[in-house]
Order: sequence, then C-alpha cells, then structure tokens
Amino acid sequence: MAHESSSPRGFWLVKSEPDCYSIDDLKRDKRTAWTGVRNYQARNFMRDGMKIGDLVLYHHSGSEPPGIVGIARVCSAPHADETAQDPKDDHYDPKSTRDDPIWMCVDIEFVRKFDDILSMAELKAHKSLASMLVLQRGQRLSVMPVDETHFRIVEQMAEKSARSAASTGR
Repeated sequence: MAHESSSPRGFWLVKSEPDCYSIDDLKRDKRTAWTGVRNYQARNFMRDGMKIGDLVLYHHSGSEPPGIVGIARVCSAPHADETAQDPKDDHYDPKSTRDDPIWMCVDIEFVRKFDDILSMAELKAHKSLASMLVLQRGQRLSVMPVDETHFRIVEQMAEKSARSAASTGR
C-alpha cells in the first residue's frame, strides 16, 4: 500500500474536456485513475513528481469558456496506465506492455467544485499569475506543475467569486 510522502506537498494542474471527464464526473465517482496521457513530459510529471496528498487544479479545456473549475487531490502512487494496454481503448499503445508499461497514471480524488469557472481570461487578468504555466502561449500539456503561490491565488479567486455570488443571491 502506498503511503503519503514526507516531502513537501506539490501542486499541479490537470486538463480535461468536460464532455470527456468533467469535475462533475469526478465528484460523482469520488476518485479516478488519470489515464490517457500520451505526452512524455506530462507522463514524467505524474511518474516522477506527483505524490499522494498533492493538490490539483482541475481545468476544463475545450469548453466555453475554458478555465479552472475545482480542486482534486492525488490519492495514489504512480502506476501503469492500463488503457495503453487495451486494444479497444482510444489510448491504446501496442508498445506498452505489462513488463514495460511506458505510460503511467496516478489516481485523483474529488476535493471541491468551484461555484463558478475561473476563466482563462480572468486568470490572465490577474498580474500575479503571469508566469503560471497554463497561461503561457503554446502550453498544451494536460498535466503540469503549479507554483504554490499561484495555487493559493486561484483558491482565493474562487473564494472571492463564491462570496460575490452569495452576496448577489446567485
């Protein structure tokens, strides 16, 4: 059984199209294996960087508007992505075998859904987030590290949005 690392907590962002697997799907399922990542750099982030207890910003891409919709937590050690070994799966990779899995994943669990999406436009307008990876031109990775300061700013933005919605009766 994997146990929580004693190293400092990490912070991450994962992207998913809401019609593929939304924050509501994660809320319903409570936890899921974050499978289907077929980029070596994103795979390495999961395999080498993500630890049990790390917090994850959940980003809906391919939505209108795209943006961050909630928070999840890493709840497993890295393990083989079994979708790579399933010929019926869209993410099948014939080079990936049980003995040499190539593609890895972690499990994530639901923490919370934001009251409102924090759109890319809102995030870009916040000057303190200017160096956040997801906001960089050409940044298309589906898994990426997030600086703790950026993570906390996003949390504060979500709280402010929730308070604003409550005060206006939305």
